[in-house]
Amino acid sequence: MNIRSFLLGLSIIAAVLLPFLPLLLWSVSNQWFYPALLPQQFGLRSWQYILSTAGQQITEGLVQSTSLALVTTCCSLTVALPAARALGLYCFPGKKAIGLFLLLPIIIPPLCVSMGYHLWFIRLGLAETFAGVVMAHLTFCLPYTIFVLWGVFTDYDPDFEHQARSLGASPIQVLVNITLPMILPGICIAALFSFLLSWSQYLSTLIIGGGRLLTLPILLFALMDSGDRPVAAAVSLVFVLPALFALLVNAHFLGRQGMTGVR
Repeated sequence: MNIRSFLLGLSIIAAVLLPFLPLLLWSVSNQWFYPALLPQQFGLRSWQYILSTAGQQITEGLVQSTSLALVTTCCSLTVALPAARALGLYCFPGKKAIGLFLLLPIIIPPLCVSMGYHLWFIRLGLAETFAGVVMAHLTFCLPYTIFVLWGVFTDYDPDFEHQARSLGASPIQVLVNITLPMILPGICIAALFSFLLSWSQYLSTLIIGGGRLLTLPILLFALMDSGDRPVAAAVSLVFVLPALFALLVNAHFLGRQGMTGVR
């Protein structure tokens, strides 16, 4: 590794981690008043609070957020894979209209979407349920997942599948040994998008969940309203670290696998 590559990598790491430095300082401060650049008094009060007094709520929020994000990601990939394959490989009437329709949940303000869903979910018995929140998250995650995989299948060559079938491979063998390995980097990127979007959902979770599903974003906003900045900073770090870990694992995996098949 030459000096230029090292400095570039160091600059990227610094640019990513620098915004978290104030959060780290707030989380270990007992007193920090303007105009001081550093806390006047350091302490671990905030970490003791979230590990003891609020430990059960933090654990519940962490488990709930992780469960919602993982289930949403799995459902999003399950729906997006066949849809993106059809959009990427075939030309048919209404294809552009479908692409525009997929953009609507992104263009329309999330508050309007969530409020509209809430009225329907009350009638369907899905309000204040885990399944209802997952369906609300899918509205925002599914378009991104489909668009990422759509790009993957646009550059995908189905002739490899035809050749495998001509050699006697079964549909399952073609899927496992040909299709999935070729589109795996794209699946990882789409899964990461879906996971991070679901992980950070606050408004849809609050409205559809009715406050019964306690996630880390809901806890974080409640603590920010309380005015206790050290505790809010500590919870923010707890909220960010799993997402950052998922991002680093995904980047490491893609770095080893390459970006074959991804535009």
